[in-house]
Amino acid sequence: MAKQDFDKESAPLKKERNAYVYYTGLGFQMIATIGIFAFIGYKIDLAKKGEVGIYTAILSLIGVCVSLVGTIWSVIKKK
Repeated sequence: MAKQDFDKESAPLKKERNAYVYYTGLGFQMIATIGIFAFIGYKIDLAKKGEVGIYTAILSLIGVCVSLVGTIWSVIKKK
């Protein structure tokens, strides 16, 4: 098999692999964003000596919203 034939056959595989890596990266980005917001909320709760953990809960939800918006923008921009 010639090198050109191999390159033509592997082009869809490369495209599929690039999409897999891209969307996996988005997942890790979402996890990091939510984790950072939750950690900040946790530290605020520790500083205020809160028993309920309200800042952790609120900032975790804000982190989810921020990560979803960022993911949607990235997916729209990709297409």
